Amino acid sequence: MNCLPLRVAAVAALLLLVSGGAPDAKERIFVDRFSPTLTEIHIADADGSNPRPLTPGHNLDYNASFSYDGEWVVFTSERFGSADIFRVRADGTGLERLTDDPAFDDQGALSPDGSRLAFVSTRKDGSSDIYILDLSTGKVRNLTDAPGGDFRPSWSPDGRMLAFSSDRGSAFPMTEGAWEHVQPAYVYVVGADGKGLRKLSAEGQLSGSPKWSADGTRVVYYELDVADSFRARNVRRQADIDSRIVSVDIRTGDRTEHAAGPGLKLSPQFLEADRVAWLAKSGSTATLMFTAGEKGSTGDIGNPAWSPDGSRVVYQRGLIETHMGLLRGPGRPLPGSDPQYELLHASTFPAVSPDGTQLVLTERNHSSALALWNTDGTDPRRIFVGDGPALSPKWSPDGEWIVVGVGSFLGARSSRPARVMVLRADGSDARVVTSGPGNAGFPSFSGDGTEVVYRYWSDTADGLRIVNLADGAVRTLTTGYDNFPHWSPHNDRIVFSRLADGNFDIYSIRPDGSGLKRLTTAPGNDAHPSWSPDGTQIVFSSSRLGWRDEAPMVDQPQAYGELFIMDADGSNQRTLTDNRWEDGTASWAAGK
Repeated sequence: MNCLPLRVAAVAALLLLVSGGAPDAKERIFVDRFSPTLTEIHIADADGSNPRPLTPGHNLDYNASFSYDGEWVVFTSERFGSADIFRVRADGTGLERLTDDPAFDDQGALSPDGSRLAFVSTRKDGSSDIYILDLSTGKVRNLTDAPGGDFRPSWSPDGRMLAFSSDRGSAFPMTEGAWEHVQPAYVYVVGADGKGLRKLSAEGQLSGSPKWSADGTRVVYYELDVADSFRARNVRRQADIDSRIVSVDIRTGDRTEHAAGPGLKLSPQFLEADRVAWLAKSGSTATLMFTAGEKGSTGDIGNPAWSPDGSRVVYQRGLIETHMGLLRGPGRPLPGSDPQYELLHASTFPAVSPDGTQLVLTERNHSSALALWNTDGTDPRRIFVGDGPALSPKWSPDGEWIVVGVGSFLGARSSRPARVMVLRADGSDARVVTSGPGNAGFPSFSGDGTEVVYRYWSDTADGLRIVNLADGAVRTLTTGYDNFPHWSPHNDRIVFSRLADGNFDIYSIRPDGSGLKRLTTAPGNDAHPSWSPDGTQIVFSSSRLGWRDEAPMVDQPQAYGELFIMDADGSNQRTLTDNRWEDGTASWAAGK
């Protein structure tokens, strides 16, 4: 047994684990969420010099922009739970909340006369549309109201038109040979009355973050190959992406290229008629760039926006690469979700013990290690270190044992082995229970604790396998492209994710291989299913609601994925989370 103390930083992060839920919460669900632990808006000179925090505090504040008169900064904040739009004066005073809705509100932009707010919201049906809020009356209208996601609204200087990006009309395609989605998105212009919609950017490119020139004749935006929209979210590959900053004359369509070449270029904006600024992104740091090769500050800079006079810049600090960890604060159910659920945020692949008192998980910064915590956030200890990533631990029904996959997974599975291991809850008596070639992982105990189901992958065979712990006998349960099996506490069914018809969906099957049933059919990927303690419901992660933003603007492999709950037969599917982050690998604890 290896009971080495965890890193101080990890301990401090995990002590933030327990969130205060609603007083009448009866069910707790622990979830892994990929997001920063905090982000802070800074304001600085145009080149990034002389920065100061505009919104100090332990909050998630992001996606800031200036008002046209430069007096206000509009930004998104999760300080009260769900994402809403706020504004604050450029000197940091006069904080005001502009939207207050349980849905996701983001990417706000004030009209030139300051009377209207354009913003992105999921408040209609979960997909991202652009809304207009009249600040004097409080009336809100849906400007775009179309299938797909609409993002990053920008007002023309006369307030009569808006430019925005959209992935409307796409089929939410997956990256070739991978799990993640790519995002075909284009830049559009439309009248502030919703009429005259027109595509502005070229086919075959991901185009985004449009901004108008001061005279209203041109729109500037970034573009890159659609196939690179996945690589753009990988902080280790951003420097290798070929991207461009271009502008288009909205009347003639004439195109001007302001910057091109290797490196991810984002957030362009006209500062003068012949001068454009943008962000050159590479991993956890970024550089403010200007036409003619001028360089500004380099550092933890995200989503910069310059004042209309070009003298100042606002941006967010707190990128996911430098602040990856656990969220603090309560989860918040969406309208229509059952208020009995309380979300608590944990690290990678959390699993709650049957009695609800302990949590085992893969350490975020040491993927080969398993840590055990009390669910009240106390007594952290490392119980196991493998010779490769130790992923997706699960408890035995009696709480005495843990089963886990150890080895190489994801992209490395074709060339490196992985096997299933069991160990006692204190880390002792670890032993391997699978053998032979192939890659075995993502296991789950049977309801009576005598068998383990796991995902098997090799060059010649796929599917789910079941191993008998007493004699090591293995039998084939499925032969599809299947993963993430989870055995029902009643021992009667196994739920899992299967790739079929171009998407991953949730299925269930009896342990003898009979009674296969497809539970979800929505577009996008459904995965990571987990049973409720009473075996009547299933929580899972889904990308069916699409994107909340342009893919390159979020530093995470999957900038989507909300939690859903359904009954065991697939009926009564409903949303549990609504945000810009990736929610997955949920574990359902017994009721309080």
